[in-house]
Amino acid sequence: MACRDRALFLFLFLLVVWILGFSSVHCATDPSDVQALQVLYTSLNSPSQLTNWKSGGGDPCGESWKGVTCEGSAVVSIDISELGVSGTLGYLLSDLMSLRNLDVNGNNIHDIIPYQLPPNLTSLNLARNNLSGNLPYSISTMVSLSYMNVSHNSLSMSIGDIFGTHDSLSTLDLSHNNLTGDLPSSFSTLTKLSVLYVQNNQLTGSIDVLSGLPLTTLNVANNHFNGSVPEKLSSIQTFIYDGNSFDNVPASPQPEKSHKRRSRSGSKKPGVSSGESSDTDTGLSGGAIAGIVFGCLFVAGILALVFILFIQKNKRKVRVTRPSQGNLPLGGSIVTTEMQEQRLKSVAAVADVKAPPPVMVDRVLKNGSVNRTRSPITASQYTVASLQVATNSFSQENIIGEGSLGRVYRAEFSNGKTMAIKKIDNAALSLQEEDNFLEAVSSMSRLRHPNIVPLAGYCTEHGQRLLVYEYISNGNLDDMLHLNDDRSKSLTWNSRVRVALGTARALEYLHEVCLPFVVHRNFKSANILLDEELNPHLSDCGLAALTPNTERQVSTQVVGSFGYSAPEFALSGVYTVKSDVYSFGVVMLELLTGRKPLDSSRPRSEQSLVRWATPQLHDIDALSKMVDPALNGMYPAKSLSRFADIIALCIQPEPEFRPPMSEVVQQLVRLVQRASVIKRRSSDDAGFSYRTPEHEPSDFSF
Repeated sequence: MACRDRALFLFLFLLVVWILGFSSVHCATDPSDVQALQVLYTSLNSPSQLTNWKSGGGDPCGESWKGVTCEGSAVVSIDISELGVSGTLGYLLSDLMSLRNLDVNGNNIHDIIPYQLPPNLTSLNLARNNLSGNLPYSISTMVSLSYMNVSHNSLSMSIGDIFGTHDSLSTLDLSHNNLTGDLPSSFSTLTKLSVLYVQNNQLTGSIDVLSGLPLTTLNVANNHFNGSVPEKLSSIQTFIYDGNSFDNVPASPQPEKSHKRRSRSGSKKPGVSSGESSDTDTGLSGGAIAGIVFGCLFVAGILALVFILFIQKNKRKVRVTRPSQGNLPLGGSIVTTEMQEQRLKSVAAVADVKAPPPVMVDRVLKNGSVNRTRSPITASQYTVASLQVATNSFSQENIIGEGSLGRVYRAEFSNGKTMAIKKIDNAALSLQEEDNFLEAVSSMSRLRHPNIVPLAGYCTEHGQRLLVYEYISNGNLDDMLHLNDDRSKSLTWNSRVRVALGTARALEYLHEVCLPFVVHRNFKSANILLDEELNPHLSDCGLAALTPNTERQVSTQVVGSFGYSAPEFALSGVYTVKSDVYSFGVVMLELLTGRKPLDSSRPRSEQSLVRWATPQLHDIDALSKMVDPALNGMYPAKSLSRFADIIALCIQPEPEFRPPMSEVVQQLVRLVQRASVIKRRSSDDAGFSYRTPEHEPSDFSF
């Protein structure tokens, strides 16, 4: 009996240890959430105020990162308000798929609002910072928002028709910015909106669109509204309207009241549910909660052990009643599975919402003059002498590329820095004066995106026009795909999807974030540079402003890009953002097939890649035969099919039917998320194989 008791004791002890170990493993923060927070921390200049945060590694949920609240392994709230942090919000916030509350108000954060935000937010507070630009299109996909505050910034442009699906939005504060234009028609669909602040902007038109809303507080003061005040609005409990040009006004106008922020030590912030804490300093962190759970499990195990030993000792038979399923504690694996399913649903919802078209902004002086004052140039100015030394007098040996505007040279500077110098051929340009070149340089120097090659400097000495770029070390995509060497074998399926997603994000930034928007005009695989980790960097962004002469354009640029050009450009010379989308689809075809856009060495019916591939993109059997042989069959069949679906959308002959790049990005994100969450088999229903090489994980990791 004693031996049996000891064996039972050992078994139960090991069981408790296993439960504790299993739970602790599943408490680690979701890797995509960790990466997003690391990018945010770095973008905010790694401030000391964010205690426990790290730019590499770490476990936000288990290490009580300041302001971070978790549920299971998912980050659900970030509150770093009024900490005096500066910098930007980075570019990976959209990866926080489970985040419900984001509060960064009362800091010194600058630059634009990220063009992709967490899609499942219920509360967004960016107030009292130095944010500029316009409201990003991704707000249109955040259908769960109930509270949004972007007041006291420097936002400009029109509000945009981005609120058509916000059935839960109750509080919206856009006040104290430089917003212009009329109120969007989508405001009329905000059926739960009770509080609206738009005061102290440059808004125009009427406010009739608000008349059917259940508003209790409305402040439209100090704008340029006109027309009549709808009768329904006159009866609102708090209605502030002075500083406009209304034809009729209520009899007793109320003075504008200051819109005070709630103090952190006071009542709960709006938009944060009572069930969650907005600040980890005043509640339990993920690590503390995990500790309590583990302690309870341990105590329960000990009690169970004592109880069973007591039964054995007294030789009593006891019938143990199983608890109902509803009383069983949720394990970490269940929470994680639910979070992953929610991530898939969220990405799918985002992908189905189209972004509004970008708006072109003309820079004019206040007096209406078309003479423009050049914007500050953030790039460094180089001397001709320093560039000559770095390139060995622009020697033939240092040439690393050539385009329609001139040659590109590798430059080695005395400080050990390697750069790429584009020496523009003056004969290729129709520039009338140096200021035009400098204006283009100014615009290019402000392009900031992780998938765009940054302009580091320029030179205009002695009539020369040179551009200095950061050097990307691993060549371009065209060479890696099409040269007869072993480099194409390093482009695994995962790598190709990563290249497609990165370049799609670069084009999305140019088309839908930049003001005015930027058309690339020469998007091709030779302009996609790859670093040592095969991350893509789009080059020549903004060079379309340096308009080539007609003869040069016909002889070099068009011929050099033939095969990528959209049909409307070939027919009429018209080139738009949708033409870029077409060219992107051609590059995706290159990634899928390994073929060149035009290849005279192939049979006549296969020389044009688009013409040959288009009829086969929806034929699953034909698709499997189109795949680049360099992949050696190592690809997931379903992922391949979805990849082909995106290509088919991009290369449609009618530009109006091609999707905006924001939609392309979301489709690729959905593809990646599905691949990383769903455990794939070695073969699927399509009947062709997917093999995973030993050196590469089967899941995508971004």
